[in-house]
Amino acid sequence: MKLTLKTQENPRSGAGRRALIRAALAGGAATAGGLALGASPAAAAPRVARADSRPTTASQALRELSAGNRRWRSYHQQHPHETPSVRQALASQQHPFAVVLGCVDSRVPPELVFDQGLGDLLTVRSAGQVLDEAVLGSVAFGVLELAIPLIVVLGHQSCGAVSAAVHADETGEELPAHLQYLADQIRPAIDRGQTGTARIDSTVSRNVGLVRGRIAAEPELASRIADGRLTVVGARYELGSQLVHMLD
Repeated sequence: MKLTLKTQENPRSGAGRRALIRAALAGGAATAGGLALGASPAAAAPRVARADSRPTTASQALRELSAGNRRWRSYHQQHPHETPSVRQALASQQHPFAVVLGCVDSRVPPELVFDQGLGDLLTVRSAGQVLDEAVLGSVAFGVLELAIPLIVVLGHQSCGAVSAAVHADETGEELPAHLQYLADQIRPAIDRGQTGTARIDSTVSRNVGLVRGRIAAEPELASRIADGRLTVVGARYELGSQLVHMLD
């Protein structure tokens, strides 16, 4: 997508503003001044390597993520798509093949656990994968504006946000600052049929399922699911084994 200075559409109109926002977020807008030291203009950048071979369906995307996680947990990471030519090309375009909604936990960076590189994943992170308007909007942007075919809701073992929510629910303790908001959002997923660490562990998986369901129920996303253009899955990362596995 390319912006030009000469246009007959009023940029203050609704359509004009949407076009400008879409171009900027998708990576099509030039940087201020148009140059970085030692860089060519973005318009002259080559196409991203592998652009035509990147996953274009949810099943292809899942296979790519599975292969990347296999490399990660066997310590054979490739750290792909970091070369100067790829960085230059990404100044003017991006074609991520999956949205990953994960936790803010520092031990679970999606690009690492799936061994993906620049331009591969659109990552959105919030504690406990908690949804709010900003998170939902970010996920929807990847699907509606970048035509990404797969959303992965990625929970993980020993999630601190889930542990805090379970503790607050059991004790009635009010959490400080904005942490109570997180606990309130996670509370519906608490597995009251379990106790101790088993309750926390089960709640991690149940929370992924609830978040996945809420995303899939969003009308504009649901319509894409119905016609096969989008798949939303739940997954979980095990800190001990480094395995990512799908959840029902």
